Amino acid sequence: MASVRLLNGKASWRRSLGHVLVASLSSFLFGYHLGVVNETLESISIDLGFSGNTMAEGLVVSTCLGGGFVGSLFCGWIADGVGHRRGFQLCALPMIIGASMSATAKSLWGMLLGRLFVRTGMGLGSPLAALYVAEVSPAAVRGTFGSLTQIATCLGLMSSLFIGLPAKQMVGWWRICFWVSAIPAALLALFMEFCAESPHWLFKRGRSIEAEAAFGKLLGGIHVKPAMAELSKSDRGDESTTGKLSELLYGRYFRLTFIGCTLCALQQLSGINAVFYFSSAVFKSFGVPSDLANTCVGICNLLGSVLAMILMDRLGRKVLLLGSFFGMAVSMGLQVIAASSFASGSGAMYISVGGMLMFVLSFAVGAGPVPGLLLSEILPGKIRAKAMSICMAVHWVINFFVGLLFLRLLEQLGAQLLYTIFGSFCVMAVIFVKKNVLETKGKSLQEIEIALLPQQQN
Repeated sequence: MASVRLLNGKASWRRSLGHVLVASLSSFLFGYHLGVVNETLESISIDLGFSGNTMAEGLVVSTCLGGGFVGSLFCGWIADGVGHRRGFQLCALPMIIGASMSATAKSLWGMLLGRLFVRTGMGLGSPLAALYVAEVSPAAVRGTFGSLTQIATCLGLMSSLFIGLPAKQMVGWWRICFWVSAIPAALLALFMEFCAESPHWLFKRGRSIEAEAAFGKLLGGIHVKPAMAELSKSDRGDESTTGKLSELLYGRYFRLTFIGCTLCALQQLSGINAVFYFSSAVFKSFGVPSDLANTCVGICNLLGSVLAMILMDRLGRKVLLLGSFFGMAVSMGLQVIAASSFASGSGAMYISVGGMLMFVLSFAVGAGPVPGLLLSEILPGKIRAKAMSICMAVHWVINFFVGLLFLRLLEQLGAQLLYTIFGSFCVMAVIFVKKNVLETKGKSLQEIEIALLPQQQN
């Protein structure tokens, strides 16, 4: 086993890097559509006639996320049915259609329908990216490669904020912002044609010769036999061994599915996407220009993601998760202080802005990149795609309600109570990770599956 791990560790990361970068276009689009309404929402609401309606503004954000739920729910069945490469190409189609519909919308309903299409495609792409990167990466750099998807998300978010800057000065500029997103979606569909299929999926379908060819393309010829030997320890190359839905919901894989769903839920209940969606409005209340605020948020997000890439395969997944959620809890504590009577004027502004930037930085170091990577590692091959679909569906449901209700809750509960609730979920996440999360650093997917097998059978 040690020799296999050593050999996998020496597998050239350069061979698989290009495949990972192409898959990361999906994550870039995720970040882009996450932030595209941040700078443009005011212009969109004026042009489409719903300015001042906070519920309609929330719908423009959250309907996109509702589509993500639909896409992620079917992702596992699509990935198991047609493969990862074709799955990426399928997810690009609704993204292109939805971007076109949003760019040409003449009413609120037209915008909502376009956003629904976009996120349906992204709901397919987000779990696929985590699955694909985990299954094509050498074990020694899987954490680093997994962090590349988070960096791509940051770059997408920063790109949308940068492109959206002229929206308040140029009439109709927001339409250009949506048209631009069709370009990386088209590139994803095109470049994926030249990428290797997941060897794990090919082997599970009984296509061993093609799996060997894929390993050769990803790792190099001398690593094919050890990789195939290790793969055969957990997978039998029999399509009939695909896990049933009942095994995920109340059978022997329930515990792993529960861990995954809870991690996704706590990630969103921390309030991170409320920061991304409405950071402009929050900073504006303190008199901070939105373009400056969004630039600082983007830089902190990117810096944290780079740190995660450096530390992921050194410190491990669990350490980064614990430190990340703890830092987020402290940051929300600062937000509560800023909203209280103990701080006022410029002091409250500095505490609030500093706390929000610290929150984004802490999230990007662990709570952002780790859950998707960790789930793709701890879930056994036969249920990986379907279980990821369920976990990501939970992610999108909670993301939907956070985006929909944040402004309304901020009005009704006040910042102090709302941020206290978010901070409490961060503390709960620290406790949950400490008790339930397994360290996977440096282990192959097969080693992780074998290590978890006794727990699955109990």
